[in-house]
Amino acid sequence: MNAPTTTPRTAAGWAAVSYALLFVLAVLANFLALGSVLEPGDAPATAAALVEHETSLRLGAVAFLAVFLLDVLIAWALLVLLRAVQPDLALLAAWFRLTYTVMLGASLVALFVALELVETPGASDSSVLLALQSFDFLWVVGLSAFGVHLVLVGLLLLRATGAPRPLAWLLVLAGAAYATDTVAHLVLSDYEAYADLMLAVVAVPSVVAELWFTVWLALVATGRRPAPSARGTGDYAERTTSSRSLTV
Repeated sequence: MNAPTTTPRTAAGWAAVSYALLFVLAVLANFLALGSVLEPGDAPATAAALVEHETSLRLGAVAFLAVFLLDVLIAWALLVLLRAVQPDLALLAAWFRLTYTVMLGASLVALFVALELVETPGASDSSVLLALQSFDFLWVVGLSAFGVHLVLVGLLLLRATGAPRPLAWLLVLAGAAYATDTVAHLVLSDYEAYADLMLAVVAVPSVVAELWFTVWLALVATGRRPAPSARGTGDYAERTTSSRSLTV
């Protein structure tokens, strides 16, 4: 007796819902956790902002925790959905997403440290700033693994039947942008001078690609698009169906 397994359409549904929640939570987390607090290069202003907006930072940390959990679910769902295309590559893509997820989870420790420091008598403002910057950089390093994950998902879609090729290439481009941004953080001593440019380089392809990907996942889940399969398998099934229809 075969054990029950999750169908690709069901996995696509889980991934689509998780991605939709992820978009909302990621915006809230970025805005609440760092946008209202972090002042690069200005430790006193950062510490003062943290004291003033402590509740916002804590809510942002909760949003990041939810993102952390949803990313685990998405890694599993995409593995189930894409393993019919090429199982080893789908597993590798899941590993890279989980690597990013672990880095995100670890970075939340730095947020907790910042909250503890700001309430610790004698703690310096610079230590608070360093804790927040550590969170930011741990997350950025993790995003390089996330970028590789997107590249691999794009390659899987290129090898699949029923997947839009422009979407696949856009995912590859978005993944490369994430990896490039991480390298830029490491190579450029004055990264802040290029921060706005790098944000545009990453945000434009990634937002478009992942929103499109979410819509496509929803269409697969509802049966409006076929679940992806290996091109050879899909072509064989299509030829078999056609030949049967001709003999009827």
